[in-house]
Amino acid sequence: MRDLKQTLQQYRNIIVVILERTDLIMTKRRALLSVSDKTGITDFAAKLVDLGFELISTGGTKKSIADAGIPVKDISDITGFPEIMDGRVKTLHPMVHGGLLSVRGNDVHTKAMTDNGIEYIDMVVVNLYPFKETVSKPNVQYKDAIENIDIGGPSMLRSAAKNHESVTVITDPADYDIVIEEFKANGDTTFATRQRLALKVYQTTAAYDALIAQYFANELGDEFPEKLTLTYEKQQGLRYGENPHQEAAFYRTPLAQNNSLAHATQIHGKELSYNNIQDANAAVNIMLEFKEPVVVAVKHMNPCGVGLGKTLFEAWTKAYEADSTSIFGGIIATNCEVDAKTAEKMSEIFLEIIIAPSFTEEAKAILMAKKNIRLLENNVQEARIAETMTTTAVNGGLLVQNLDRAEIDADDFQVVTDRKPSQEEMDALVFAWKIVKHVKSNAIVVAKEGQTLGIGAGQMNRVGAAKIALEQAGEEAVGNVLSSDAFFPMPDTLENAAKAGIKAVIQPGGSIKDQDSIDVANKYGITMVFTGMRHFKH
Repeated sequence: MRDLKQTLQQYRNIIVVILERTDLIMTKRRALLSVSDKTGITDFAAKLVDLGFELISTGGTKKSIADAGIPVKDISDITGFPEIMDGRVKTLHPMVHGGLLSVRGNDVHTKAMTDNGIEYIDMVVVNLYPFKETVSKPNVQYKDAIENIDIGGPSMLRSAAKNHESVTVITDPADYDIVIEEFKANGDTTFATRQRLALKVYQTTAAYDALIAQYFANELGDEFPEKLTLTYEKQQGLRYGENPHQEAAFYRTPLAQNNSLAHATQIHGKELSYNNIQDANAAVNIMLEFKEPVVVAVKHMNPCGVGLGKTLFEAWTKAYEADSTSIFGGIIATNCEVDAKTAEKMSEIFLEIIIAPSFTEEAKAILMAKKNIRLLENNVQEARIAETMTTTAVNGGLLVQNLDRAEIDADDFQVVTDRKPSQEEMDALVFAWKIVKHVKSNAIVVAKEGQTLGIGAGQMNRVGAAKIALEQAGEEAVGNVLSSDAFFPMPDTLENAAKAGIKAVIQPGGSIKDQDSIDVANKYGITMVFTGMRHFKH
């Protein structure tokens, strides 16, 4: 008897559900398709028709579907209103949004639909006007950017996503097959899939609006708006972050910049790690300081050797000899095509990454024989990277600042010592200044023209940084130059530099004790110039 009662109760529940969903059962399922990216749309539309869907579409999407011989209704047949204003107004209508937003089984909603002749829309397939692609074009016209701001598309997506309990919403052609498979298997998509697709919608529309906001901010020169919304696109998942217990992923800006690391092409080797990407980015930023052939070697986001030359081979030799110990396992960046001669020397040691505009076929053959090296092609010979801002996350917030792209002109230097620098010294000072800018503070660089000799990075005091740099340079320090990212608050650093044989110093100046350092420089015959510019890098 108990089993019979349970069975009757189950049947009763089924009947209740059927009665509650009669409005859906008696109505043919409908899908609204309106896409800018028409990849796979006709094939998808045909499969929907096979599954019993009635199709509704707009403009170019409708034409593509109809031209493929697939039955499709025009949106005007549903709204009873023509597309107007060059297509600006076509889907913003109660017949559309009522069909999307109505809660199935809600008596009030059902009555409103009946009273107004509204029918359910069970699926929305929409991708948006190509705003990103439009503003990525060089010299894009303002009016073209504005016309590619989608209004109806985001509205339909948001309506459908809000009602994802009943409506399937697709904004990415990559999801077509998943949806078709579930309809074939279950007669509908699963709630989990509809929920995931809804999430994708809000991520898409948020990113879309963020790009529009960024465009307007750039147009108005509003660098630090009251509300800052940034958007990035996932480039790849990473095995882990800085350490194996940290999860991580790599994202890039939506607006392509051909000479940025995020858009480099990897032609050999395993996937980049979190630390690889950090180091590679540091190497590229240093490399961008120079027009002549340069090789930059980086470890732990600090340069360990930088060399300039008339040829890539000469630049490599200088960078390698600058610190032949630290360069092992390092990241190399250059602004020249890698040739066979240089590749042969590079292959003699273990390197994590080599970044270059290109590699000759002979160089590829040499370097690709080493399975653990990564080779990246990055068109760095183009104009400077367009990004102007940099961000740093802090607990509960974000620091935003202009990128440190300040350039110096030797004509603007203030020579503060009795002895003036020679042209050779001045060239070496400018070179050292460009490097110290990219070294973690406190930072000291010992160099000669076109080659680093010693680098002291990230020390808690400037004396400690100078000690490391001078010890690394050794006897090579004699007669050469020293750069400091900030002023000397005490004369002790300069005393040590003088004892090591340094003959020229470049520093920002600006300390209340500048005269103490000037007096030491004059005492030892050191020439010293002030730039008036500090380069802290924390």
